[in-house]
Amino acid sequence: MGRVGIVDQLRAAGCVFAEEEARLLTEAAGSEAELAKLVARRVSGTPLEYVVGWAEFRGLRVRVWPGVFVPRRRTAFLVELAAAARPVTVLDLCCGSGALGLALVREVPGVELVASDIDPVAVDCARVNLEAVGAQVYRGDLFESLPVTLRGRVDVLLANVPYVPTEDIVEMPPEAREHEPRGTLDGGPDGLDMLRRVADGVLDWLAPGGMLLIEISAAQAESAVAELTRRGLAAAIAESEEYDATAVVGVRR
Repeated sequence: MGRVGIVDQLRAAGCVFAEEEARLLTEAAGSEAELAKLVARRVSGTPLEYVVGWAEFRGLRVRVWPGVFVPRRRTAFLVELAAAARPVTVLDLCCGSGALGLALVREVPGVELVASDIDPVAVDCARVNLEAVGAQVYRGDLFESLPVTLRGRVDVLLANVPYVPTEDIVEMPPEAREHEPRGTLDGGPDGLDMLRRVADGVLDWLAPGGMLLIEISAAQAESAVAELTRRGLAAAIAESEEYDATAVVGVRR
């Protein structure tokens, strides 16, 4: 199968970056037959990251597979905010593939990283990605499975929680709404259900002066700050033009 033919198929399927995708698919295939299968999966709408088996995140190739949330470029803003704090102990909550924690450890050597997710598929993926950096990955609903020795010691808590309002899921790109687990996208009626649950328990885990970082949409930011403030955190909005991203920052007083 020639490169031009692959590019044409991808373009016809609506792939905006068809030439780059054709290159990645060709690199991932071990034979012409496998390449044809990979192209067919991509043309059918399967996310490129699932087809090639990895996602690019902050300069790293992070393993992903079907059933695992694909890390977005904008979420690198959380890593940037966390790195600036020079933390010693970090908790990556709702970790998915473990991309955030992995990127942070690579940028801030010596970090003690703990990660957790409720989904067994995500936990398996995170363990593969984080094995090389010695992080512990736990399976459980938010804080429930974490070791008690972590209480009151977390300098930075990264939480890339679902925040899309339920009624807006239908407007998301098909790659997301048809292939990624709904639980990684749906944040409830106003998109803030999981943020509230994290905020309800976070004070027990943060060290004095410890920081909670949560990605959110710009439209939800003020409401998110109000939720964190009501739960005793000093909260503020952080924005990045480079990443087109918004986050809320909550600090334990």
